[in-house]
Amino acid sequence: MSGRPTAVWGFDGTLGHRRQGTWAECLLEVLDRQHPGHPFSQPQLFTALRSGFPWHDHHRPHPHLNTADRWWNHVTNVISSALRGLGLQAGTAAAVAHHTRDVYTDPAAWSLYPQAIAVLELLTSHGWDHILLTNHVPELPGLLDHLQLSGHLHAVINSADTGFEKPHPKAFASALAASAGCRYMVGDNHRADITGAQSAGLDAIWVRRNQPDDVPDLHTAVRLILGTEHRTETAAPRTWEVAPLHSEQTTPTAPFS
Repeated sequence: MSGRPTAVWGFDGTLGHRRQGTWAECLLEVLDRQHPGHPFSQPQLFTALRSGFPWHDHHRPHPHLNTADRWWNHVTNVISSALRGLGLQAGTAAAVAHHTRDVYTDPAAWSLYPQAIAVLELLTSHGWDHILLTNHVPELPGLLDHLQLSGHLHAVINSADTGFEKPHPKAFASALAASAGCRYMVGDNHRADITGAQSAGLDAIWVRRNQPDDVPDLHTAVRLILGTEHRTETAAPRTWEVAPLHSEQTTPTAPFS
């Protein structure tokens, strides 16, 4: 267990992202490839996929989904059911759902936000460690290696491995167990990241994203971490909200060192 001061980070939407979008967009890609001219739109698919995924019911642990195939069998069943609800025949829905795994986990589809490595390196130079705490797919380690992020992380805690989705208390307990120095949670999802961090006794920085093309302002988040006096153990957890950068504005708005 590390005793160094530690920042806990979300991944998708915080440090990195799937450039074409997440589940609805991925499903739309598969449909476009396999069934060009299909009648479905991204908003339709987004609505159809708003329930059933492990993180939609974070109160319910899923230790039984303890292999990649078991995890994906559950998720593809959710996707197949959603497609049947939109009118696809069962066989077609199952085939489309099956292909989402390869498309979603293609490393070439994923990127880090432009500030990600710089802010991690800066905090590291000030004596900080980093933990990734994320609700993600079992193939996450390969994605992190592809993005050259793994070497910057003290630990990676993924709900697909632990069976606990943020904001479940045991998800955050895993982070606290990995480092006695956990102080801040930085994330883009208020319910999963910020509410969960507050319940776990961590200060939280909400790097808000209002639109899919918005970029989280990680530089400002790190300025807060380095420029804020450490909270005493008896004080209540604090929360900061950081407005997003737009997609074309990826450099800091003030000198950063």
